[in-house]
Order: sequence, then structure tokens, then C-alpha cells
Amino acid sequence: MLAQDEPTAPVQNPYLNDQDLYGAPSPVWGLIGDIFWFVYFLFMIWMLVDCVRKDPDRFLWFWVILIFQPFGTLIYFFVRWLPTNHIQLPEFARPLFRQRRLNELETAALQIGNAYQFVRWGDALKEAGIRQKSLDAYHEALKKEPDNLQALWGAAQIEMQIKKIEIAKSRCQKILDIDPEYKFGDVSLLFCKTLCELDTPENAREQLAKHTKRWRQPEALYILATLEVDAGDNQAARKTLQSMLLDINGSPRGIARKFVRWKSKARRLLKRLPKS
Repeated sequence: MLAQDEPTAPVQNPYLNDQDLYGAPSPVWGLIGDIFWFVYFLFMIWMLVDCVRKDPDRFLWFWVILIFQPFGTLIYFFVRWLPTNHIQLPEFARPLFRQRRLNELETAALQIGNAYQFVRWGDALKEAGIRQKSLDAYHEALKKEPDNLQALWGAAQIEMQIKKIEIAKSRCQKILDIDPEYKFGDVSLLFCKTLCELDTPENAREQLAKHTKRWRQPEALYILATLEVDAGDNQAARKTLQSMLLDINGSPRGIARKFVRWKSKARRLLKRLPKS
């Protein structure tokens, strides 16, 4: 009776671990896993060394990297290492860290209070598309240094975008009076654009003709060609557009790719011009 109550051992399936039936584990996946963790270990050591040597908050970040594996290492890499080494993030990742950068620049501008810090803050705000706050930062810089070229240029760009064209024109004129070569023609081009909006087409065309003799920017040449078309001078417009296309086609491939838009617009305008 007692023997009947003893539990019987389960009968094992003899085919359960048969590698001929189920296949053996692939050694490739094990090798890939070993390589991944070895690379990650080297990456973690690199971040730890960089943290100890360079980061002002090294005691905090050291433990973040060490304890919160593997996320702590990745967080340090994106939040501390990339911004410190001035490496551009991919476009999709920039909004994740932009606000932190803006806060740092704002703090520096308000605490230090010189024109340079306000210009840096204004530039970052302009890049983020925060126009009015960017313009306010440039205004603060100009209160401290009225002839600060960077602040004048940043403010002129924002004011052109928000249709304060008369003010943008005066700022461009002031920059050109101080340094006609500033920004290698970008200021002169913006000044020409303000003339297109505020002055007569004849004066705008005359200024653009002078501009393009010094700086042959495709955008400037295209605007000049449109003014020539509006004035009925189709021959001059054709010549301007053809010279623009020759300039683009003769430039290095990397530079030519930047002007694909203006090249396409020039070709479309050429097709609309009368043959004779």
C-alpha cells in the first residue's frame, strides 16, 4: 500500500534534446552577441574616461554611466559628450536637446550680460525658429554694442522675415557702411531684396547689377533676371540666366548641389522667355 502511494518519476522524452531533430544553437548569434558587448564595454570605458577628465559634473555622471546600464552611457553620450565636442546631431534628434542648449545660452546671457552672449542666444533662437525672442536678444546686444555686426545682421534677417523691411534695410546699410565685405555678399543681397520691396524696380535692378559683378550668387542673378523680364529686356534676362547656369555647371559637384533649386527655376524662366 505504501509503495503504491510513492510518486513516480516523470518519463522524459528521449527526443526532447535531440539536435538532429531540433537543430543545434547557431554559434554565429553567440559570436555576434559577444562582439556587441565587447564594443559596448569599450564605448562605456571611453565615456567614463571622458567624464572623469572633462565633465564639470563628473561625480554625478560617473555614477549615472556606471549604474544605469546601458542607458546611462547613451544618455551621457548624447546629452554631454556631443554638445561639448560641438558635433552636429542629425536633424531628427536636434529638437530633443535644443531646449537644454537654449536654456544654457539664456542663463549665460542674463548672468554675464555682454553683447557676445546675447548674440549667441539670439543665433540659437533664430535657428530654432523662435523669431521674436531671437530679435529681442539681438536688441539687447545692440543696446550694449550698437555697432555689433553680428547683432545687426541677425536682427536684419529676422526683421526681413517678419516684414519690418524698412528697419532691415537700415540695418543692412549700416553693416555695409562699416564692412562692405561682411558675410561675403549675403548682407548686400539682403539689402537688394529690401530695395525690391521698397524702392523702384529701376533702382533695385541697378543695385543688383552692381552686386552681381562682385558676388555671383545664383539667387541674386535670378532676381536680377526677373527684374529684367519685368522691364521688358528679355535679351538681358536670357544672358543673365545663361551665365548663371554656366557658373553652376562649372562649379564643383558639392557646391552645385546646393543650387539645384535656382538652377531649376532659371531653366523654367528661360523656357518662358520669347525665342527672339
